Amino acid sequence: MGKKRNLTEYGKKVKHKLVELNMTQVELAEIIGTSEQYLGKILFGERSGGKYVEEINLLLGLML
Repeated sequence: MGKKRNLTEYGKKVKHKLVELNMTQVELAEIIGTSEQYLGKILFGERSGGKYVEEINLLLGLML
């Protein structure tokens, strides 16, 4: 049995905004040019996603 993964605070904000916008993680990943798996790693804090975070914030209208 594996360790349960938890979203970071940033991941929670992104997921909440995706629900508000009726957008999926797959759609977001396609728009920013990465895989759904890599996006998931960003949201769970397993990767920094430095290359993508600014674009995600702009696209979703997140202010940090």
